[in-house]
Amino acid sequence: MNGFLSFVHKEALHILRDKRTMLIVLVIPVIQIVLFGFAISTEVRNIDVMVSAPHPSEAIRRAVERIDANEYFSFRGYVTQSGAERALRTGEADVVVFFADDYDRQSAGVAPGPGIQLVADASNPNQATAAAGYLQSILRSAAPAGTVPEMRLLFNPQMKSAYNFVPGIMGMIFILICAMMTSVSIVREKETGTMEVLLVSPVRPVWIVFAKMIPYFVLSCLNLLTILLLARFLLGVPMSGSIAGLIVMSLLYTFLALALGLLISTLADSQVTAMMISGALLMLPIVMFSGMIFPVENMPSVLQPVSYIVPARWYIEAVRKLMIEGLPFGAVLTEFAVLAAMTALLVAVALHKFNDKLE
Repeated sequence: MNGFLSFVHKEALHILRDKRTMLIVLVIPVIQIVLFGFAISTEVRNIDVMVSAPHPSEAIRRAVERIDANEYFSFRGYVTQSGAERALRTGEADVVVFFADDYDRQSAGVAPGPGIQLVADASNPNQATAAAGYLQSILRSAAPAGTVPEMRLLFNPQMKSAYNFVPGIMGMIFILICAMMTSVSIVREKETGTMEVLLVSPVRPVWIVFAKMIPYFVLSCLNLLTILLLARFLLGVPMSGSIAGLIVMSLLYTFLALALGLLISTLADSQVTAMMISGALLMLPIVMFSGMIFPVENMPSVLQPVSYIVPARWYIEAVRKLMIEGLPFGAVLTEFAVLAAMTALLVAVALHKFNDKLE
């Protein structure tokens, strides 16, 4: 145990070394041009819309047909008033359009009231704003003169961008600290020739690897605590969901990033290569395919399946549900299962390749 702790202490004294290679300098700009020019779109598309109408009339059906015919929206059917919030929380709908009982009379100016109310999931404020604006324009053109829809936003009524960026930043920081630094630290030992010295020590090789991971795991825990405190008390991000579930998801994601760093260290022969693989080639998919900035639904259908293999997509989605939407841990079991499966797979592959390297 003393030997193991000595390795942990040693690794805690060595963090951070950064260089670049010509390969990454030439490849990354090409990837960026292709993604920004073809795959990434700031327009909001494929917004799931449901309608709540106690007494569907001909005017309501015309409005629904206009919504369904628009390329930005996908009509998902009718929902009762009591089931609308459940549909929004479970992700079945991004926006619910409520038509009043006397919509026809209100739209004709006979009865007071707006006649229409829009309720949108604002956990992603940019998407909610654009969707509500598009819907208002469509409903105004479909309704008789004088009808103005009333809009109400859930989960993020002030439309604060921090609600959207905090989960994404958490996903990026853990990858940076765990995957990048773990891979670089292991490759540094191989590159400088000290790995052979470490392997002949009384400590088993697998414990040497774990000793290198522990400092970065501790740093990730400190960052998690700092981020949560800043998000809650400085940025005002709500944490009305399961805090314990949020911590469990974050720790699982941290283990996944550590395993990913170990795997990268078995593929790279130099610190530069490890830095570029873990930094550039991992960060780009996180930004582009995780939904951190750009909605996955905006991408061409042929590229959307790529997002399923990006761990940050599942983590960021789970954090948004737990932090912003106020859901219990049971609501993110799918995300937890996917991340757990990815972690188990990465650990198995990384340890296997590491043992092969030793042999």
